[in-house]
Amino acid sequence: MKAAGSPRWFKSSYSDNGGACIEVAADLVAVRGIVPVRDSKLPNSPVLAVHTDAFSSFVDGLKAGQFGTV
Repeated sequence: MKAAGSPRWFKSSYSDNGGACIEVAADLVAVRGIVPVRDSKLPNSPVLAVHTDAFSSFVDGLKAGQFGTV
């Protein structure tokens, strides 16, 4: 069982691209107001804590094609 406030990591179902993936823990949005992000290949690597507004803007930019092909 996860401790309260512990991240539950997941990656997109679109992430079957050879390992260039990130994982997010959206369950901490309501509790802490952040979206933790980490490299899926290195689960013990540092975690980037992104404010929810910034993460939403990033996702909106991706959907709009503002970053080109990555």
